[in-house]
Amino acid sequence: KVHLIPYSEKTISMKSYEKLLLENKAWAAEKLSINKDYFADLAKNEQPEFLWIGCSDSRVPALEVTNSEPGEMYVHRNVANIVLNTDVNLMSVLQYAVEILQVKHIIVCGHYGCNAIKAAITKDSYGLIDAWLKNIKDIYRIYREDLDIISDQQQKLNRLVELNVKEQVLNLAKSRIVQRAWTGFDKYPVLHGWVYDIQKGILKDIMKIE
Repeated sequence: KVHLIPYSEKTISMKSYEKLLLENKAWAAEKLSINKDYFADLAKNEQPEFLWIGCSDSRVPALEVTNSEPGEMYVHRNVANIVLNTDVNLMSVLQYAVEILQVKHIIVCGHYGCNAIKAAITKDSYGLIDAWLKNIKDIYRIYREDLDIISDQQQKLNRLVELNVKEQVLNLAKSRIVQRAWTGFDKYPVLHGWVYDIQKGILKDIMKIE
């Protein structure tokens, strides 16, 4: 990536949010230097092939880890990539992606080292987020016998990350929106469960439902 920001004392002393605005100008200029119609073409229509449902963790940006361009992926993120039929925000995203954009693939992506997964298996209270973490605690309860035989704590957490992704993919499959799409839209969308390894930068494919 070519950075066009000039090195100067002003750059060093600028506030963090000001640097973001300057980086935006550099990024836009870089895109236009390659294709002068880049943004004009991007603005014409939205036809992503993928819906990404991922964790809000700042270390797992959907476009960057998949090396995708703007316009290729519709994105929804929340704490621990939870799929709830009662979550109006997520269900609105899902309906728009499936019924209007007609995405071909929906990816639920968790990640090893997820702080929400770690918090969910403790007895500590974290305030408002406790109600959200209950969804992960329920998964731990369902798979407790299998998880408790894993002596290594990190391996146990990694396994819970994978089980959480699988359960969220199943929640997607049971949703009315996906069920209706499978009835009327041929074989799409295909559902995928992935886990991102932060320490290696690699995505792991753990399940698929067609």
